[in-house]
Amino acid sequence: MHSQQVTAEPPSKDGAGHDSTTGDVPRVLPSPASGAGHPPLTFDVIIAGCGPTGAMLAAELRLHDVRVLVLERETEPTSFVRIVGLHIRSLELMAMRGLLDRILPHGRRRPAGGFFAAIPTPAPTGLDSSYAYLLGIPQPVIVRLLEEHVIEQGALVRRGQAVTGFTQDDEGVTVELSDGERLRSRYLVGCDGARSTVRKLLGVGFPGEPSRNDTLMGEMRADAPQEEIAAKVAEIGASRHPFWLRPFGEGVYSVVVPAEGVSARTEPPTLEDFKRQLRAIAGTDFGVHSPRWLSRFGDATRLADRYRVGRVLLAGDAAHIHPPMGGQGLNLGVQDAFNLGWKLAAQIRGWAPETLLDTYQAERHPVAEDVLDNTRAQVALASPEPGPRAVRRLFTELMDLEEVNRRLIEKITAIGIRYDFGEGPDLLGRRLRDIDVKQGSLYGLLHRGRGLLLDRTERLSAGGWSDRVDHLADPTAALDVPGVLLRPDGHVAWIGDDQRDLDDHLSRWFGEPIG
Repeated sequence: MHSQQVTAEPPSKDGAGHDSTTGDVPRVLPSPASGAGHPPLTFDVIIAGCGPTGAMLAAELRLHDVRVLVLERETEPTSFVRIVGLHIRSLELMAMRGLLDRILPHGRRRPAGGFFAAIPTPAPTGLDSSYAYLLGIPQPVIVRLLEEHVIEQGALVRRGQAVTGFTQDDEGVTVELSDGERLRSRYLVGCDGARSTVRKLLGVGFPGEPSRNDTLMGEMRADAPQEEIAAKVAEIGASRHPFWLRPFGEGVYSVVVPAEGVSARTEPPTLEDFKRQLRAIAGTDFGVHSPRWLSRFGDATRLADRYRVGRVLLAGDAAHIHPPMGGQGLNLGVQDAFNLGWKLAAQIRGWAPETLLDTYQAERHPVAEDVLDNTRAQVALASPEPGPRAVRRLFTELMDLEEVNRRLIEKITAIGIRYDFGEGPDLLGRRLRDIDVKQGSLYGLLHRGRGLLLDRTERLSAGGWSDRVDHLADPTAALDVPGVLLRPDGHVAWIGDDQRDLDDHLSRWFGEPIG
């Protein structure tokens, strides 16, 4: 099969690694190990998979002029029209890169509540974000928008090709493609999904629990009146899970029913399967018809032992899988990409501190562990057995408490994450919300994917790190501390007003100063 080449990379901003006489054609660089029979080094990073995780990682790398090739097994974008949700933290990250305005017109805003185990508790008031809502958007649309974005950024995307093998050494990775071509890059990142070829070839363990209970999920139209559907769901919902019909507008519903008794797991579900399950549970099929998509998922829960082995890394579903309770999967992968992108770029650009790339696993692996645990809890609360039903009733009562509700919303939407940066104020290691600054909004200053020193004292300096860290002196910034150092992913890396202490933290996160 011939690959579909979507675009070619533009010349590097600094000219390094590209032939200025050939426009958009990358110059082939000699590999330090080319004498060992390796193909020439053409790319800095090869990414397997052009879903949301792979596309966002490629875009983050391109902000730092890293030469990227993205390989996507599918020859055409999926036509599988499934609505996915972007949670608060993912919306913040999109805003940080100037992408949110591009995405918003294609989605529908919904209140940020009722996520945990589908317990219908409204979101608490005053969530610490300017983007305190859920954006529902068709999966093919978000994939298309992100792929278009990464192409505009200058990444090379090849459809109809996949990684079938690779070897790595101290200088790079030699990657074999499904058409037999061999390519050479400095790093390889597997964003190739739950059945990741990269992870399997790397030999990384994927421990966890296999699927025990399957569920049918789909989107379809229903002819029954919305009031009738809502009343029946309310009547049954407290005693039978998983079961719901949630309106998406214009007569379209998200439908979830147990898969028990339905055709074998290897067979795709049919509309008749949904009708049969609805009649068995509710006594009516609500006149469902015209499905947009139908799928079957299990409750398998697994987490990769390691996210990095040498020059090969894993992100997104290649590193972790879990049931879709709370709608966290896509968001978790996109957030992996934002954490990894600037660190891998720093490594390639030569200014990364020695242990920077290792912080990717140190920070993101515990986050995935927490997501797996909360989805396990949600699956348990969806059981129709008497014990879990009693616990669900208790949780429903507890979620009427503002503190409990807020804690669970912050967990599901990832705005409660605090990376372990050592001792310090509670804000250290957390993301900083979008605040007003004299140049507009804080997130508007992060579009280039650089660090940012926000200085209310007007006495601090980024000094020798100015090629990696921007500096805004603004005594009017809506901040209750004298100064903060933000990483490119928006997490607070330092708080204070002492220049010497700041310099130490600049070195910790952004390497040695120039000059």
